[in-house]
Amino acid sequence: MEGRRWYVLDLAAAFAVVAANVFVAGNLLKDRDDFTPWFLGSLFVALGLGCVVVARRRGALRALQVALGLSGAATVVGLLWEPFVTVALVLYLVAVQGGSRRALVWCCGVALGATVLGQVVRPRWEWTVAAGWGAAAVGLCAGLWTIGRFVRARRLDADLLERQRERQIVMDERLRIAREMHDVVTHGMGLIAVKSGIANHIAGERPEEAREALRVIEATSREALGEMRRLLGVLRDGAEPPAPGLAGLAGIAERVRAAGVRVELAVECGDGLPDGVGLAVHRIVQEAVTNVVKHAAPARCEATVRDDRGVVRIEVTDDGPGGDVGRGGHGLVGMRERVAVYGGRFEAGPLPGGGFRVVATLPYGTDA
Repeated sequence: MEGRRWYVLDLAAAFAVVAANVFVAGNLLKDRDDFTPWFLGSLFVALGLGCVVVARRRGALRALQVALGLSGAATVVGLLWEPFVTVALVLYLVAVQGGSRRALVWCCGVALGATVLGQVVRPRWEWTVAAGWGAAAVGLCAGLWTIGRFVRARRLDADLLERQRERQIVMDERLRIAREMHDVVTHGMGLIAVKSGIANHIAGERPEEAREALRVIEATSREALGEMRRLLGVLRDGAEPPAPGLAGLAGIAERVRAAGVRVELAVECGDGLPDGVGLAVHRIVQEAVTNVVKHAAPARCEATVRDDRGVVRIEVTDDGPGGDVGRGGHGLVGMRERVAVYGGRFEAGPLPGGGFRVVATLPYGTDA
């Protein structure tokens, strides 16, 4: 479609060039006895220049050579009645395509030389008028060359911005994957660290409990590796992995229970939750209960997810020893960043009677 539009514009420009040359030649030659041969010669030159305008996009430099030769010869003989308009049109395209500045020098030189030589061989005007036609030809060529270079610079800037935008998209995607990897590793390694410590202490006295801890370690490590492979697949093939959402919260609660934390999970959300919000909810709950395992186990934990008219509220509390907000480390920072993406609110801190609470709200609906 774009190519057809430019082709139509070139046809219109070619028609204008032919019509202008024929009209001017007819008016200037109408009183001459040899009108017919001169008019036919002007018509031939005009048609040739029109064909050059139409074909200039197939080879701008070659079209410029043809236009320059035809215009220069016709000016010397006295068959051309316009100041190198066709040459300037083709020169514009050469400038847009990044042609050498020597093309402009050649065009200006031929225009001036042909005007002067034509005035010597076959005088048509006073020298002042001829000088004006020569100056007009040079100014037209220089003006369209400058416009062409400006258009080229704008296009290069646009291409550069587009490439930068594409690189930024890739970097943002990799940052998102890195964040997901952090959450996966933090959750998995937190459970593994707790259960491996338990297994090490009770291996001799209670081997059955030690074996149960090792089974939890095995299951957690397998799941973490599987999710990491899915995330790394995005970097390898660009395939988007299925985003864990609300359906994965039950699995998180089950693994946390196996790590010694009694979790009560309540999810009150419909099926219309966007994938991005579901992923954020999944990761926030995962990080919050992992912090409970690392810092409060054995403990009791309540996790509630509720969707209230386009605002998801997440609350995770435990009855552990509490502590300051620094106990969550980078995990709290990650949760706060996920909430900030949706313009929500995030609070985390110890409770007055002991324990710790994480509250996050994620507005996503039009009514939020």
